[in-house]
Amino acid sequence: MLDVDAILKDYFQHADEINDKPLMKAASSILKKLLHQEEINRFIATHRHLEGLEFNDAVLEHFNFSFQVSSKDRARIPDQRRVLIVANHPLGSLDGLALLKLVSEIRTDVKIIATTLLNCIDPLQSLFLSVDNLSQSTTHRDSMGQIIEALESEQAVILFPTGEVSRISPLGIRDGRWNTVFLSLARKTKAPIVPVYIGGKNSTLFYGLSSIYKPLGTMMLVNEMFNKKGGEILFRVGKPIPWESIAAMNLSKKAAAKLMRKQVYWLGKKKKKELFKPIENIIHPVRTKLIRKELRASQLIGKTQDGKHIYLFDYMPNSSVMREIGRLRELSFRQVQESTGNALDIDSYDRYYRHLILWDEDELEIIGSYRIGEAVQILKARGETGLYTHSLFEFNPILMPYLEQAIELGRSFIQPRYQGKRSLDYLWYGVGAYLYQHPEIRYLVGPVSMSTALPQPAQKMIASFYTELFGNDMQLALPRLSFEFDTVVEFGPFRQVANEVEYKQAYVKFKEKMDALGVKIPVLYKQYVELCEPGGCEFLGFNIDPKFSNCVDALILVHIDAIKQKKHQRYIESHARVVQNLHSA
Repeated sequence: MLDVDAILKDYFQHADEINDKPLMKAASSILKKLLHQEEINRFIATHRHLEGLEFNDAVLEHFNFSFQVSSKDRARIPDQRRVLIVANHPLGSLDGLALLKLVSEIRTDVKIIATTLLNCIDPLQSLFLSVDNLSQSTTHRDSMGQIIEALESEQAVILFPTGEVSRISPLGIRDGRWNTVFLSLARKTKAPIVPVYIGGKNSTLFYGLSSIYKPLGTMMLVNEMFNKKGGEILFRVGKPIPWESIAAMNLSKKAAAKLMRKQVYWLGKKKKKELFKPIENIIHPVRTKLIRKELRASQLIGKTQDGKHIYLFDYMPNSSVMREIGRLRELSFRQVQESTGNALDIDSYDRYYRHLILWDEDELEIIGSYRIGEAVQILKARGETGLYTHSLFEFNPILMPYLEQAIELGRSFIQPRYQGKRSLDYLWYGVGAYLYQHPEIRYLVGPVSMSTALPQPAQKMIASFYTELFGNDMQLALPRLSFEFDTVVEFGPFRQVANEVEYKQAYVKFKEKMDALGVKIPVLYKQYVELCEPGGCEFLGFNIDPKFSNCVDALILVHIDAIKQKKHQRYIESHARVVQNLHSA
């Protein structure tokens, strides 16, 4: 409940001593009317069965208060993972609740920085991270910990950097100077910043009183809220700005905050201007009902041991499945700094490549996907340039007999929710299901990338190790933009390891060098090598891909007849029983 007397006692250090004085009683009476204490408490009592977002909806409905936002602007709000949303604050009340409503329509894990005055409304407590703009004894620093915790828990946090309502200025209704705390939060948590412009204004009386005595204007805010019944505001949402884009500008915090404030007001203009280097927001999830319908119309080629479905899907225009694959690809690759930076990751090769999709029927989620290029058909229809690998590596003619009996694998991902111990198992089961039904395939070929997050000495060490032990001297393919590294690093007395024992001895030394650099060995590199007997997996070269954040791709050639027996049984032969069950179903 709202208690004006309690607020006064909290604000004035000696309120108890003067509580009986006529002046304090008069002030209390006036404030109770200005703050609509009776009406607010009556509303809270009537809606005591609601809390959080439901209560917020009830407040906006009570005031018949609405907002305008285009579908393009709405799509710029990330639907998951940490994000800091900063905005101007023209109303000081319902604009914050309306922005909370907008974000909650996209994701429910949203918090908003609230003043002590708003924090008195108990049913909204679960949505607030408290910052007191009234108390003289509380600072922003007191709340930093809980805000950081919310962001590191991958939540969305709404913050008004001015810390108070906008006032009249020579340029119109404008925020005052922005506090730089939002930049500190973004830097510490590596959270992207989404700027939002809110179009709206308070009454002339409010601005007049504020110009005479600022605290009086602040006390008028609740009264302004009650004057907004039937009102509407406008939202303009900017593209997410990565923290790295801000850091790269080498601005002081004060200058960066001033520029971000300017960016917000640019959003409100017809001719918008990007003052920072943003990225496209990843599209919001596609409706699962549509995805499921398309998958059920495609080819079910197997199941994993824990019942996940494996589909072979062919591209179709306006496909819900392809949009979701593009979304999940971009989401997964952004985690390791290998993304396109687009709203979804779809390219021209997707149209004629096939897509191996792992589907969780219980959760109605795409777990992950592998793109498969049936090389012999692509070579016949489109020539060498039809293969994605050809855009990264120049083929030696002696590679062609391999390609004619190969499938090209690439663009593999496991979406973040399913990443863990079983993620690679899922991918191999998927590939194994395809290989079981296509025994004519003798080779797997394709690029395998290493993250640009790895320091360059580590990248060179990785390239050196896998070239030294598993390279191919025939120069089957040459990188178009070669990744240069030293090939004389010693990992033991071995070159082209002959058996498992030699590999393990060399790997121990390699891992020691990687540990000294403080990095982990790329999992897929290790898994491809350990899938096969020595010599069964070859590294043909390393190329820099400028289209994917300059990540380094290794071109790998796997001999299927060299896959270890246990792995062959687990990932390929195990599908014999599954296929029989599918045919008999």
